[in-house]
Amino acid sequence: MNAIRQFVEVKNHTFTIVLPDDFDANTVEVIILPKQQNKIEFSDETKALLDARLNDYVQNLDDVSPFDLLLDELEQEL
Repeated sequence: MNAIRQFVEVKNHTFTIVLPDDFDANTVEVIILPKQQNKIEFSDETKALLDARLNDYVQNLDDVSPFDLLLDELEQEL
């Protein structure tokens, strides 16, 4: 099965898809979906957890390990 996925601009409620030369089907199925805007939705529970972790981080900046040290520690555990 040949599948083609393209993002195309719609102008005046119309768009054109040009198929590759080797696409030889006589009939195709077209499904039209609006393009998603990469917007990530979090539940209220997840937002609260992230807020709590951020607040904990901000309140304890002196307890934070340097990133390189953290990576070294993780590597040793593996």
